[in-house]
Amino acid sequence: MLRAEMPMIAGLAVTAVVFVFGHDAIRDFSNLAFTAAVFVVLFSVMIWCAFGVVRHAEALAHYCGEPYGTLILTLSVVAIEVTIMATVMLTGDPNPTLPRDTVYAVVMIVLNLMVGVSVIAGALRHKQQQYSLQGAVAFLAVITSLAVISLIIPTFTRSTPDSSVTPMQAVAFAVLTAVLYGGFLMIQTMRHRTFFIEADAVEEGGHAAGGAPAYPAWAHALLLLLTLMPVVLLAESLALIVDFALDKLHAPATVGGIIIAILVLSPEGLSSFKAASQNHLQRSVNLSLGSALSTIGLTIPAMLVISLFTGTPLQLGLAPADAILLGLTLLIAQMTFSGAPTNILLGAVHLVVFATFLVLIFSP
Repeated sequence: MLRAEMPMIAGLAVTAVVFVFGHDAIRDFSNLAFTAAVFVVLFSVMIWCAFGVVRHAEALAHYCGEPYGTLILTLSVVAIEVTIMATVMLTGDPNPTLPRDTVYAVVMIVLNLMVGVSVIAGALRHKQQQYSLQGAVAFLAVITSLAVISLIIPTFTRSTPDSSVTPMQAVAFAVLTAVLYGGFLMIQTMRHRTFFIEADAVEEGGHAAGGAPAYPAWAHALLLLLTLMPVVLLAESLALIVDFALDKLHAPATVGGIIIAILVLSPEGLSSFKAASQNHLQRSVNLSLGSALSTIGLTIPAMLVISLFTGTPLQLGLAPADAILLGLTLLIAQMTFSGAPTNILLGAVHLVVFATFLVLIFSP
């Protein structure tokens, strides 16, 4: 048991050391080697804890069945993302574009890198794979609507001189986004639950996915929260180092969003890859598209609420080139999940779009 729960133990230990001894040391950036070492330790421990969260979420999936299993994992990961971005927004110098850059990076990583790698992994082992068209269409319809409302429309509105939103727009966007996401969750978990379950799992009551549980459901839920806690508590320290590094290296601001996205998405990315490799493409679709949807549907309203109540500046609108690339990504995703079986060419297209995204970060 101790070996299995080492991510939680290591995370809580590092958190205790940071809070008891390390706050002042972490804020002292005079020793670059020490700062780099602290970053490696914090990032590694947070990644390790994130994978521990995945383990417990998959065990809970065994008890709950699909699509609740992937939903638990997705919401756990989004909780990490919201916490990190809220911490960054409320500490240090204001960075009005970080939430936008992070959400954009998450969407591009999920819909291009994660989907592309998963489709290719499944195609290499199984040639073509099937999924539920109704579920994929539901995901993509809501993702497309929320992405355009949140990340593209603010670029072209005239109420503000930059890509920020007015208080009225912020309230409207936050409410509409939250309501639409809540409606989707009702469809996913109640009215049309079978849209998001593999055919063989429907016959078995939706219990095909999820790792074998080692403890009772309540124990896995408690351990999930305890494993998630270090990620939440260490977010501020990691954010301080990331801000310093970006300023020191004169790196594009988007790099900060990518670092957060990698930290947040690594567990889901691995789970999606494993599911596709095992010919469970529907679970891979639930993980990847569900991650993109929850990022927009939960993170954007949370950031808008924080901005409204604290007066922290927030810019959501993407640059024109990024907006076009996001539109292309959404179009390609619609084609990939149009009903026909997936194949290796479709995965390659997603990876090419992701490579274009990386190029534009360093050469906009």
